[in-house]
Amino acid sequence: MNIPAAPILLSKQYIERCEAGYWLSGSRVSLDSIVYCFLRGELPEHIAQSFPTLTLEQVYGAIAFYLSNQEVIDTYLKDGEAQLDQFRQASLTENSALYEKLSTAKVQHQ
Repeated sequence: MNIPAAPILLSKQYIERCEAGYWLSGSRVSLDSIVYCFLRGELPEHIAQSFPTLTLEQVYGAIAFYLSNQEVIDTYLKDGEAQLDQFRQASLTENSALYEKLSTAKVQHQ
């Protein structure tokens, strides 16, 4: 069996953790974005088209990372969703007059 002359990369890091989040290495795209697309049933090729700064390899790498760490990442995503809900509720409480005006304007517009 002939081994190729060019070196073969046996592993590559596609995800990095910074500021309490997960990001595709060398990009400004969050792992969350890729995982939510994947969970909606989008194909990796379509996901790559939606994020033109990413290669198809990076998208597959992100999906492989998610599948390899699914329990941890699912918990991370649920925690993020809970935190977003808390922010939403706080905003509704703190800005109730604004939301009332927006609701009234929406009804009048329809």
